[in-house]
Amino acid sequence: MISDTFTIGGDLPVRRLGFGTAQLTGPGYWGPRGARADAVAVLRRAVERGVTLIDTADNYGPGLAEELVAEALHPYPAGLVVATKGGVVRTGADAWHIAGRPEDLRAMCDASLRRLRVETIDLYQLHRLDPDVPMAEQLGALDELRAAGKIRHIGLDCVSVGQLEEALALTEIASVQNRFNLVDRSSEDVLELCETRGIAFLPWFPLANGELGKGRGQLALAWLLHRSPVLCPTPGTGSLVHLEENLDAAELRLSAEEMAEL
Repeated sequence: MISDTFTIGGDLPVRRLGFGTAQLTGPGYWGPRGARADAVAVLRRAVERGVTLIDTADNYGPGLAEELVAEALHPYPAGLVVATKGGVVRTGADAWHIAGRPEDLRAMCDASLRRLRVETIDLYQLHRLDPDVPMAEQLGALDELRAAGKIRHIGLDCVSVGQLEEALALTEIASVQNRFNLVDRSSEDVLELCETRGIAFLPWFPLANGELGKGRGQLALAWLLHRSPVLCPTPGTGSLVHLEENLDAAELRLSAEEMAEL
């Protein structure tokens, strides 16, 4: 029997099937996708359906996704975990700039706190490791933010096994976000390390950027939930209909034979 819940960082229990906010913004995660009220309605319905993990980022919009989360859900209900990301600066729909200097990370975190209207971010994830800044300096900045009470747990995005091992030698890591889905399993080695260390793995593009959503979406999400107890997929959508379909995937139970076939 699979568990529907996972405890991030040892103290943040969540339902494993969460909601991601990237699809509430426009193409390239730039600007609005549609009416603001529609995005607010989707977020509120997700929580009504029992979602307790919202995954967002400061550069979705940029800034817009975090603002929508606050507009829709603040004051946040007890037990709702809001995760966000920092470390990437956007200057256009196709322009992404990694920014991992400690002063950049501190400023980004403060801005996210303001947009989310919170004093502490439950899970703050480094969106990309900056190759031009020593990892110890980047994680050291996040450690300082944690010590100051501005973040509760630290997560990493797009890391190798070696990078995760190096990070774990420096500080506690509560989550990893790598691409992982039914047709892309290149991060299985990272997943294995997360299982060993009890680290949440939030797979991005759980539906392969929509490819698996065409008739296979529920099956693809159910496969993730069955594949490992640490996998916490956060599929996103701007559609109430698709939201309901995605969340219904938590009710699917796959047999050992079906999992072997997949």
